Amino acid sequence: MSRDRTGRSPRRPRSLSRFALSRFALATVTMTVLSSAASGCVVVHGEREVVPAATRAEAARALRDFTAAYNKADATYDRSDDADRVAGPLADIDGARLKAGRKNNPAGNPAHSALEFGGAEFSIPAKAGWPRWFVANATANKGVPGSRWLLVFTRGSAGELWQASYLTVLGAGDVPKFAKDEGGWAQPVTADDAALAIEPGKLGQSYAAYLKAGGDTFAAGVHTSQWRAQREKFASKPGLARQYIDQPLISGDYAPVGLRTADGGALVFFATHRYEKETAAAGTGIPSPSADVQALTTGEIKQSLTLEFVSNQVVLDPLKGSGGGQVSVLGRIEGLTGAEGE
Repeated sequence: MSRDRTGRSPRRPRSLSRFALSRFALATVTMTVLSSAASGCVVVHGEREVVPAATRAEAARALRDFTAAYNKADATYDRSDDADRVAGPLADIDGARLKAGRKNNPAGNPAHSALEFGGAEFSIPAKAGWPRWFVANATANKGVPGSRWLLVFTRGSAGELWQASYLTVLGAGDVPKFAKDEGGWAQPVTADDAALAIEPGKLGQSYAAYLKAGGDTFAAGVHTSQWRAQREKFASKPGLARQYIDQPLISGDYAPVGLRTADGGALVFFATHRYEKETAAAGTGIPSPSADVQALTTGEIKQSLTLEFVSNQVVLDPLKGSGGGQVSVLGRIEGLTGAEGE
């Protein structure tokens, strides 16, 4: 999933301040021919009928197929083993993990342990057109006991495989109740839903702006105020300067998707892209990175190291004026996808 369906690499940002990123490729974007309003009832190829994105049996099979492919790739550290079952931010994060693992352990993963899901529930929206998507919510044999793993599965046409594009892990009590129609199908929110505190299509941009300058658009928490404080602390570490740049990812498989919650708000998944540059003071050097970081690093680390991350977040986006009007970031999973030494 390293290129879009036109075969083109994604566009680099026009300006990255003092960052030396000329040889860096941005996180990949797939299915760019699709609408950025992928989470809403868009009309594509004249298909206007509102139908469930998948049957419950199809959703269950998609989760099983993903799990089998993920476990095979985790055991072999071979990206091709699950490449057709992942997309978007999860493909970037998973693919980089496998690439680093393969380089450091060519014979495969010596610590492999199969991932198993149980108690799966599926929130399947009824919508028109393509792409279509749904959310799987299950327990797992890894991580914090009792937590729920939420995966977004998407596909761009009836002839494509279901692929997992977003993944987050939440406490059971943090998963909201979703609004359902008379048939028990979930209700999607559109990317431009102006009734919400932040339009889903603008969440990535708003989150990047918040991480840079703060503000009151997001509620205090681990992934907001506490993370900003941590970044500020690292930025002023003696002998080692650290700079950050955050960008939204909004196209194709990176488009935000959301489900209406019972209280009228929405649970929304969205993705961001981050560069983090460490520059050592004159006469000192960059601390030696881990083997996994080295496996993803190009260039020679002399005075600086620029790390590239892809992150996916899930938030509760309330109705405007509800609950203080602040968006709550419930979970964030990120992965290093590249690095460059200078």
